[in-house]
Amino acid sequence: KAIAFAEQVHARNHYNVLRGYNTDETVAAGTPIGPGSTSKNLELAIRGEEFEVNEMYPVYLEVARYQGVSEAEKSFRFALEAEKIHAKLYREAKEYVDQGKDMPIKGKVWICPVCGHTYIGEEPPERCPVCGAPRSMYRGF
Repeated sequence: KAIAFAEQVHARNHYNVLRGYNTDETVAAGTPIGPGSTSKNLELAIRGEEFEVNEMYPVYLEVARYQGVSEAEKSFRFALEAEKIHAKLYREAKEYVDQGKDMPIKGKVWICPVCGHTYIGEEPPERCPVCGAPRSMYRGF
């Protein structure tokens, strides 16, 4: 639920940048999908997040910089930083699943509603390390 909320934050941020455009766009996310076990689903999720971290968002950032679209650059940077964390969490979860265990969570999963930063702990950070939002804005799951 927490990571789905973070992805919703990214989608909202991207939409807010694009809603002023009056042209159709074609996108290719490159994310693999398919039915399978929890382990396989986590593997596909890892591959999707790693694609976003290693290929998609770095290119999008460069294009936004080149075109001088600072709001798009900010939205992509926010998403990139969160996706790095999501990939790490999915890898950890897969290790536990492959051992037949549930991944232990100490505290809550906290999501910054401004940028999607994801944090696990008893309390979120004082300020979001990505966008600077105050602790009071984080949503806990």
